[in-house]
Amino acid sequence: MDDLYREQILEHYKQPHNWGELENPDLEFEDFNPLCGDELKVQLRIEDDKVAEVRFSGHGCAISQASASMASDEVIGMPVKQLLELDREFVLDLLGIDISATRMKCALLSLKVLKSAGLGHAAGWETDTPASAAESNGAAPRATEL
Repeated sequence: MDDLYREQILEHYKQPHNWGELENPDLEFEDFNPLCGDELKVQLRIEDDKVAEVRFSGHGCAISQASASMASDEVIGMPVKQLLELDREFVLDLLGIDISATRMKCALLSLKVLKSAGLGHAAGWETDTPASAAESNGAAPRATEL
């Protein structure tokens, strides 16, 4: 079963869904994983308090980019309020494989950036995600909001 999920992750990495940029996004946020350098920007267009359109861009490992692609498919049509309530299980269920502690922030970067865009400011990492060595040394995330 893990092989099936691994194939799905590689497919989303090689041919990501919702890749690119929106011309006039309503919400936007960019952040990075200081441990490995994965970067992710998400842009949302909102209609009737729901995510009408989503685009993401950035670079990083297969786990970070595939989780962004998978999550972007799932949040279209979702109320912003529900987007803000998503937790780490949302992303981990999408990926469908065991994620090591060292790769957890790679997997959860898409969730952090999506929630930050919805909030209009930086969201914290999920509480069960251990701090990376870079964070422990005071590295600060880069983030931009409209």
